[in-house]
Amino acid sequence: MKRYKTLPRHQWRKKVEELGFIFHTPDMPYWDESIYYTFNYAQIDVLEKATATLYDLCLKAAEYVIENKLYAKLLIPDSFVSLIERSWQNEDPSIYGRFDLWYDGVNPPKLYEFNADTPTSLFEASIVQWFWLKEYKAEADQFNSMHEKIIDYWKYVKPYLKQGKLYFACARGSSEDFVTTEYLRDCAIQAELDTEFLYMDEIGWHNPRQCFTDLNEQPICNIFKLYPYEWMWEEDFYPYLIQDTMQAYWIEPPWRIIWSCKGILPILWELFPEHENLLPAYFEANKFGSKEYVRKPIYAREGANVGVIKNGRIIMENAGEYGHNGYVYQAYQPLPNFSGNYPVIGSWVIGQEPAGMGIRESDTVITTNTSRFIPHYIEV
Repeated sequence: MKRYKTLPRHQWRKKVEELGFIFHTPDMPYWDESIYYTFNYAQIDVLEKATATLYDLCLKAAEYVIENKLYAKLLIPDSFVSLIERSWQNEDPSIYGRFDLWYDGVNPPKLYEFNADTPTSLFEASIVQWFWLKEYKAEADQFNSMHEKIIDYWKYVKPYLKQGKLYFACARGSSEDFVTTEYLRDCAIQAELDTEFLYMDEIGWHNPRQCFTDLNEQPICNIFKLYPYEWMWEEDFYPYLIQDTMQAYWIEPPWRIIWSCKGILPILWELFPEHENLLPAYFEANKFGSKEYVRKPIYAREGANVGVIKNGRIIMENAGEYGHNGYVYQAYQPLPNFSGNYPVIGSWVIGQEPAGMGIRESDTVITTNTSRFIPHYIEV
């Protein structure tokens, strides 16, 4: 695993915007092709195997949570449990997820967390860095079969869908969410699915029919949403999820909240202690004694309110609006340091298979929403 500096392509902004990548430089550079990372095939094999292993461990942990009714530990509302259990029993498939991993190219990868409900950076990992590679070093390979796998998996999901359109929804105001949602919709169109885009605030409710509707008051029976379930719990329309007579097919399915919640980290450690791909994690901070550890809100986004604790004192913390619901605590495993640059590996699962990776690089050991996306390729 090596880090190199290089010159960005001529007119790179124009090139990525032609792909639809419109949020490459919001307030500061996000896409950064003046840097790239390289890996050898043996390292990619390690990452791929670790990703498959972690997915299997997470499946077993979800089953453990459901069988033992551990929803309160994950702060899941009682009213949401029936949706979780129904979607789990129906084996409702999911499209994608992203493991955030520590990896230095030498030692086994370690799981920081699983972004399993609304993971972003998909478009840049699947498409933008691939087109960069084809122009920058066409003869090289990349850990990236994401685009093809997404299209194939939409074909697999098609028989699970109810009759009618598959809607795609996200919140207004985020170009990243919009592009990610539209990219997934484009893949579904290529899989010959009938689709339509909606913003979350355009989803209606038809009281006499007791179902969700689109802008033409047509029932919504299938919907992909780039919108966290824990946000939906706070919305006025949340009770309608339970009352919906159509039992709309939601993607990602409700059972994915078990993985999206950081409470899954101590459960994984309880079930698989000392596993080489896991970090010690607990619901109680005192389990670490005088050792350094990281405090993570049980529900949060983009590294907000994550803090590093040493000798009982916070030595580093990100600002944010999360943490009021409580925290989990994980052993401190600082990211590899490349001259003050700290990369985290985002290893993607499409369907149930490892499919590729993206790298986010920060100036600190806590990855945030201002971290840069860095492309990679495989050296022979």
